[in-house]
Amino acid sequence: MQPLIDNARMFGQRPEEFARLAEGQSPDVLFITCSDSRVVPALITGARPGELFELRTAGNIVPPYAPGRPSAEAATVEYAVGVLGVTDIVVCGHSHCGAIGALVRGDDLDAVPAVRDWLAHAADEPASAAAADPACAEAVQHHVLAQLLRLRSYPCVGQRLASGRLRLRGWYYEVHTGAVREHLAGTDSFEAL
Repeated sequence: MQPLIDNARMFGQRPEEFARLAEGQSPDVLFITCSDSRVVPALITGARPGELFELRTAGNIVPPYAPGRPSAEAATVEYAVGVLGVTDIVVCGHSHCGAIGALVRGDDLDAVPAVRDWLAHAADEPASAAAADPACAEAVQHHVLAQLLRLRSYPCVGQRLASGRLRLRGWYYEVHTGAVREHLAGTDSFEAL
């Protein structure tokens, strides 16, 4: 923890670098990814402060849209699309994902009931993947596509997609190589960026 504290002390000693951030934000991208500490959106994309609006959830899960039942995830999507006017939403899954791995393996999550109940939002069981694959590549990629489909059910997303003012992108990040792949609809495959 001490190195993090030391960096935070030094970080605040460069106010001139951050003064413009007080004027507001206008990111072009909502980046939805996992809470996993190995997945760092700004590091992956090279984004500077103010360039990405981030939503991080266990397993990069986008819960179903439920009118009258607010959630932090729905509020984040709605704010990014309706207020900030992002032009792209990226759902970025990653290799070696503990959440998707638990689903693939059918792990008993009764000891962590909040995790178990959250993972119930994973759209469907990624059973098509081999449980022996520690990267869970196929399952994670399938899961990313399911989250993109789920985003389409959000009214603000559906409206912006229909008007051509929003693009949805599915990415897969390999934590063991640093490679990023994007889903290409034409070939229905994840290819290197």
